[in-house]
Amino acid sequence: MFRLNRLTDYAVVVMSQMSLRGEELRSAQQISDDTAVPLPTVSKLLNLLGRAGLVTAQRGAAGGYTLSRSPEQISVAQIIQALEGPIALTACVDGAAESCDVESLCPMRGNWNKVNAAIHDALTSVSLADMSNFSGAFGMPPAPEPAPLRPDRELQ
Repeated sequence: MFRLNRLTDYAVVVMSQMSLRGEELRSAQQISDDTAVPLPTVSKLLNLLGRAGLVTAQRGAAGGYTLSRSPEQISVAQIIQALEGPIALTACVDGAAESCDVESLCPMRGNWNKVNAAIHDALTSVSLADMSNFSGAFGMPPAPEPAPLRPDRELQ
């Protein structure tokens, strides 16, 4: 089974909660309280996400953390890579951290690249904004529905 680890799942939760606050600086404690992810885990995630350039830290009494870019500019692939390294399904795909002992003899050599590229493309096409599109989570009120346009009224 192909499965992301729990820390990566928590990273998406933490970053989704941060995206709801816009550019508001949030402390690790506030993020932990809002997401119910334990503070040590949130601190570790913020450190890893900061090193990957996905969150920005500001020190001091009025400091905290914020997303380094808009949620639309952060892909799920970037979050996964920040926590787990390159997206590689098997040891024989381009960019894999490990190598296969029988790669030169394997009839599948190179074919996994097609599958890996499709998965990478799919994860790149989903943004943090897409993942944050939910109502009533993290104690936030549901987003108001836009008023429908009435054809009988002219726009002014």
